[in-house]
Amino acid sequence: MQGEGHAGEILAVVASLNEEEGIGPTLQELRQYLRNPHILVVDGKSTDGTVSVATGLHVEVITQEGKGKGDAVAKAIEQMGANVRYVVLTDADYTYPAMFLPEMIAILEEDPKIGMVCGNRFNSHFHMDEMHNLFYLGNRFLAFTHNMLNGVAMRDPLTGLRVIRGEILRNWKPKSKGFDIEVELNHQVERKGYGIVEVDIPYRRRLGEKKLKLRHGATIVKRIMLEATY
Repeated sequence: MQGEGHAGEILAVVASLNEEEGIGPTLQELRQYLRNPHILVVDGKSTDGTVSVATGLHVEVITQEGKGKGDAVAKAIEQMGANVRYVVLTDADYTYPAMFLPEMIAILEEDPKIGMVCGNRFNSHFHMDEMHNLFYLGNRFLAFTHNMLNGVAMRDPLTGLRVIRGEILRNWKPKSKGFDIEVELNHQVERKGYGIVEVDIPYRRRLGEKKLKLRHGATIVKRIMLEATY
């Protein structure tokens, strides 16, 4: 099964840092479920075989000058072509199943009031063994804080699987440098006057070493508070 779209209309952004194990399956799955996507890997100066695997699969790879996921997303936005209708964001560790992307894109096609569709990990598909207990509890706390302060009701506001209308991101200069980019992105969609829809997805065990640490939670909380004051 493949999604709709013409060449260049879908930009799939994959931020990577030492994801040699997961990057290959991730890119292959994007190609399987998206029709003619422009796949862009933004690499944070990996020291393993991540770049070699990606270039071997004939996708575009650029190296970010700064550090962090937010910085990588900002770099990708700078590369957006004028014809990009939808931007797909996903992680390079194969945790997020691309098979849901055609459904997510279809929601945007059908409802012009929706600006972003996100994959919700915390549903009947979720199993605790896929995420460490501390990360699960931390994620639930951050979701509660996020929803209380910004008024956007999301079950999984920190998800890494998203499809966003290109017009929302074009010329946007995010302030977030790290994993707090998801929080800022939620607010960006809201400020543009669009709604957000969540689709239930399963969450797979990651391939390779986890990059998100408990200490990153403080940065995310700070971003939640900053965005809530704007």
